[in-house]
Amino acid sequence: MDNIINRLTDMTIAIQQIPAPTFHEQRRAEFVRERLLVEGLADVEIDPLGNVYGRLALHGRRRIKDDQKRPLVVSAHLDTVFPASVDLKVFREPDSLSGPGIGDNAAGVAGMFGLLWLLRERNITLPGDLWLVANVCEEGLGDLRGMRAVVERFGEAPQAYIVLEGMALGQVFHRGLGVRRYRVTVQTAGGHSWIDYGKPSAVHELTALASRITALPVPAAPRTTLNIGRITGGTSINTIAPEASLELDLRSESVEALQSLAQQVENLVQAAMKEGVQVQAEVIGQRPAGEIPASHPLVVLAQACLQEQGIQPRLNIGSTDANIPLSRGLPAVTIGLTHGNGAHTVHEHIEIAPFKKGLEQVVKLVSNVW
Repeated sequence: MDNIINRLTDMTIAIQQIPAPTFHEQRRAEFVRERLLVEGLADVEIDPLGNVYGRLALHGRRRIKDDQKRPLVVSAHLDTVFPASVDLKVFREPDSLSGPGIGDNAAGVAGMFGLLWLLRERNITLPGDLWLVANVCEEGLGDLRGMRAVVERFGEAPQAYIVLEGMALGQVFHRGLGVRRYRVTVQTAGGHSWIDYGKPSAVHELTALASRITALPVPAAPRTTLNIGRITGGTSINTIAPEASLELDLRSESVEALQSLAQQVENLVQAAMKEGVQVQAEVIGQRPAGEIPASHPLVVLAQACLQEQGIQPRLNIGSTDANIPLSRGLPAVTIGLTHGNGAHTVHEHIEIAPFKKGLEQVVKLVSNVW
């Protein structure tokens, strides 16, 4: 097992060293494809969207239809939140790794290889095909489009979808958090800050609208949030801005609460329009909600696999690739491989020692899900 953890650590670093901003994961995808070919998997390919597939085929038995179990899909997202310009230097200590994207999600992608190595080391023969999928566009405005393509491809055929994240060991995400994202744009004629003073400014109108949006009441239960993550616009300090925009993220545990909040935002956008001021709200992201009950066999098994490792499991809700199969009523969970902190910062940090329990959890889950 120690040898596999060392290999897993090396693979995590190798993957992290390849820039993979959302929409630009090609180099990392090619690396994973080549490694899957080296591992001897069948049907290795990259689809038109950039997702990488490889199949660990059934061994040691005849391919008889009645004997063949349904396939299992284990996936991890390739992309990171960091632009290609970010320094990907890794700081390696005896018990930890630090660097941009090391846990989210280089470790998750490497975990698929760790799973494969441990299955082979222990001569575990699965009763059905195991598909390993490294998918694109999980982060930011990728809007889970990579996983959408994966689920379109496999549909209801898999026994389950198991999503790997580098961090969050001990959590079982069986509920998908609903998300809606808007880009709100204000346009005006603009002008000179002195000569045309009094004409509407897109920046002034947008910031006033932003203030009204952030003043909207959001329920604590079901938990609901809103966040303006970006504001852009204007030409210069002495120009009445002709255009400005903001990007807004809305989330809720409740489909109804999310819809209500979204409607309130859209109403404010409509009310902000007046002579000389055009305001538009464009939906730029929509992650569907969904869940399977805590009593579902997959959720029960995922918890048992953690308990076997001496870890007290925690059921959770989140915005992950599992949202897509969950929204379609398909069995899916997202699980973590190790502990860490600083996600989505250049100081991202993961621990090496918990990899052992994290990988054992995955192997147990994959081996018993049928």
